[in-house]
Amino acid sequence: MYTFLIPLAFGFASNLASAFTTTFSRRFGQKPGSIITTILRNLLGIPIWTIGLGLAMLTPSPLLITPKSVMGVIGWLLIAMGAAIIIPALLAIRWRAVIPSTQDTLVQYGLYAYIRHPIHAGTLLEFIGMFLLKPTQTFTLACVLGILWIFIQSRLEEFDLLQRIPDYGEYMKRVPAFLPHLRPDKPA
Repeated sequence: MYTFLIPLAFGFASNLASAFTTTFSRRFGQKPGSIITTILRNLLGIPIWTIGLGLAMLTPSPLLITPKSVMGVIGWLLIAMGAAIIIPALLAIRWRAVIPSTQDTLVQYGLYAYIRHPIHAGTLLEFIGMFLLKPTQTFTLACVLGILWIFIQSRLEEFDLLQRIPDYGEYMKRVPAFLPHLRPDKPA
């Protein structure tokens, strides 16, 4: 019943590679370090945790709450809002999202002027939306683990970003992690 936890945990752990770009680059060199991060996160992590999430969705399990049609509507709206945040965030950071590098520069415009982790914030909305669509015990567990993973991933990535991008510490002081200010802070 809980076999979905294996790919989910392995995928989340592999996805954490982006938080170790500096470590990999120091140990193996800048280009090999970036390649290791890319393989672990993009080719293993994301696809495998997505498979784990899919398996959790397909696993027969008792409902925690009885779904109502309004929950479905809210669920789909949250998923759409998450995607509407993730897509422009990915476009803003471009190749930095695909192949993190110790030579990355800080992005402080678009959604990144309002929150430091728009991709993670959008993914949080999507996990909540998916839970509302399928509130079974197993899928809820997978979504809760996904939410916890996002907070851990974000924190570990910030340690890495502080090493890779000199201005990131000041950026952290000005821009909130997940919930935006009503107006963006201007870079110093």
